[in-house]
Amino acid sequence: MQADRESCELLLAVARSTDAEQIHRLAANVDDWDSLLELAEEHRVLTMLFLRLADMGPAIPQFVWNRAQTEYETNMFNSLANAVELIAVIKALEDKMIPAIPFKGVVLGASIYHDLTTRPAGDLDLLIHYRDLVRATTVVLERGYELETPVNADGTPAQLGYYEYHFERKTDGRVLELRWRLELTVPRFKRDLGMDWVWPRRRTTMLAGAEVPGMSPEITLLMLCMHGSKHMWSRLIWICDVAQLLTSFPGLDWKEVTSDAQEAGLCRTLALGILLAYRVAAAPVPQTILRRCEGDTTARFLAQHIQENLFDAPGSTPPGPIPYSIQLLDFRDRVGFFLSTSLLRPNERDRAAFPLPKSLHALYYLIRPIRVFLDRSAR
Repeated sequence: MQADRESCELLLAVARSTDAEQIHRLAANVDDWDSLLELAEEHRVLTMLFLRLADMGPAIPQFVWNRAQTEYETNMFNSLANAVELIAVIKALEDKMIPAIPFKGVVLGASIYHDLTTRPAGDLDLLIHYRDLVRATTVVLERGYELETPVNADGTPAQLGYYEYHFERKTDGRVLELRWRLELTVPRFKRDLGMDWVWPRRRTTMLAGAEVPGMSPEITLLMLCMHGSKHMWSRLIWICDVAQLLTSFPGLDWKEVTSDAQEAGLCRTLALGILLAYRVAAAPVPQTILRRCEGDTTARFLAQHIQENLFDAPGSTPPGPIPYSIQLLDFRDRVGFFLSTSLLRPNERDRAAFPLPKSLHALYYLIRPIRVFLDRSAR
């Protein structure tokens, strides 16, 4: 769908928390309200749009008001139902001595938007230890869910490189996912970011009057940047999430964030998320952090492409010889990926051409690119 300029400008103003006067002025310029509603729904910001237009009265066509209000009320009901279910699941897991941390969804709405009904209600996502997977699965099944992910006879994943179990409950359509690892790009991202990373720094989050464990804001920021980057930032809501977190936590420990990003190989992913939050949603970013992010030329290039194509071609990847998923990786992970490919992995021909003692076999990783280049140059 080709997005019209007026709809795009209004949604960007909503994302930037622009003052009411400018919101009203931009809304008055909208001619194609159907296009606006479709675009807002596609980017999961229809509820936010409704809240910003709520006091415009007769200036909004009645069918627009009806649809937006219906979406808001439906989301409010789903959010409250998700919160109640999430609290019950966490309690059931706690009773079995299974630690779990909820993330995204209603917990994100409650912790960074300070209103669990503001953000669209999605699935229930829980991070657990892999060692607790079989027991946690039993708890979820007892609540009427059905496991949709293929498993082995012993309850372990049937697919290699798979880090989540997907459950659905037919009675109410609720979806729950158990994860034991937060991944960026699969299978190229090799870091094991799971409960050992998240649990020691957990915070308490108030959800519908109950206390539940939650990620620290520093880890939440990295998780949001991972999630948005994994999906090529194809929805405005994911950029809004990063911007809202930066607004809600002005005292963010940036030293911890950058240290974690370096340790986890997420420096470029973090830079991309921050640049988009700043450029698209006017997020408050410390100048030292912004300069560091702007200094990453690849992150700058990716942010520019995503910003320019956010509405007309969301999810499109930038042109060029290097795939987007590889461009996301920090230098050491990118090198590790290329060294792990069959093209650059030493084989018997390399060893036969350049016999070396076992203690020097690591040199074959330097020899092989040269040998491959010479072979291809001779053709």
